[in-house]
Amino acid sequence: MRLLIVSHTAHFRSGDRVVGWGPTVRELDYLAALFDEVVHVAVGYPDAAPASALPYAAGNVRVRLVAPAGGQTLRDKVGILTAYPSYARAIREEMSRADAVHVRCPANISLLALWLLGRAKEPACRWVKYAGNWQPDGGEPRTYALQRRWLRENRHRGVVTVNGRWPGQPAHVHSFDNPCLTDDEAAEGSAVAAAKRLQMPVELLFAGELNEGKGVGRVLRVARALQERGVPFRLRLLGDGPDRPRYEAWARDNRLDGVSFLGWVPRSEIAGYYATAHFILLPSRSEGWPKVLSEAMAYGVVPVAAAVSSIPQILGATGAGVALPVEDTDGMAAAIAALAADPAAWSAASRAGVTAAHRFTYSAYQAAVANLFAEAWGVRLPATRAGQGDRPEMKAGSTEAETTVSRNEYH
Repeated sequence: MRLLIVSHTAHFRSGDRVVGWGPTVRELDYLAALFDEVVHVAVGYPDAAPASALPYAAGNVRVRLVAPAGGQTLRDKVGILTAYPSYARAIREEMSRADAVHVRCPANISLLALWLLGRAKEPACRWVKYAGNWQPDGGEPRTYALQRRWLRENRHRGVVTVNGRWPGQPAHVHSFDNPCLTDDEAAEGSAVAAAKRLQMPVELLFAGELNEGKGVGRVLRVARALQERGVPFRLRLLGDGPDRPRYEAWARDNRLDGVSFLGWVPRSEIAGYYATAHFILLPSRSEGWPKVLSEAMAYGVVPVAAAVSSIPQILGATGAGVALPVEDTDGMAAAIAALAADPAAWSAASRAGVTAAHRFTYSAYQAAVANLFAEAWGVRLPATRAGQGDRPEMKAGSTEAETTVSRNEYH
């Protein structure tokens, strides 16, 4: 069965191969294990590939890159319209050969894909993943609201998967967990968490791009509040971004002790930081369900995060962490201080996170996708294919997946 994926996932050239945003590439490698052939129409950038980018490990994935478009200025926004003809050509050509289409929203190219699906007769299998907040409070691009409206109205004539469960959710909209863990990683994390103990200084972790959307300024204010409370801590920030010098200067100016900016860390090394952390901070303004939270939970790290999208639903139902209003940095510091003073309560939340993390494994995801196709279209997909149930993480001696690229749209 041939699957077409359309997404805004950033891709780059690294030598003679194409690499993409690591968390998405890992997810799509496992999705590809359920299909004979996968074509990914995605956006290619001429910049150097960031450290967070990965090559595809699945050998049945072909990437067709299109030129980037969009931005903050009026000229950038007009550029989206000029890019749409080439986007439409690529999507139509690949759709004509596909047995199923998977669109990942929200994004400009995804908006076009939804419009094209609404006018196409084939293929019958149409699955849209809405990765953002399904019921936000505002403060987002109008195109995001438009995409959700089309998806609620089922204009694409298919199914939608979202993070969390929401009042008035239509029958064609399904709640889906956002995968990020191999079975081996979940097992490793469980073993590490079993031996982990809360001790001073409290180990705090942030992982992601360093910007205000992800809440880095709020993370630092939480650290300042903890320091004012006299709670010993060490904060490590994994990630990078143009605003990093400003955050580093703020930490120096406020005499924050024990704060380290470590830049992007290879995925193979991130588990070591999860293994030592007691809390992960993520006061983001907008999320669906952040993969970094379930990755950390697998290692017994307790999330203290913003109460946006499905985060309060999942943390509240599982007891794995704390979700508070985005700007309540004092409340977040107070929650950390309270748990630091009550090791038994921290341990209970830590164990709850380990238990909950198994629902975010790729094997659970593969089974859920197979079940979705069976229920929606009567299509039988294998829960996994031999040799691809566990993504080959570029181990020593392994071969890299061959990724082909169309150069018609991207230069």
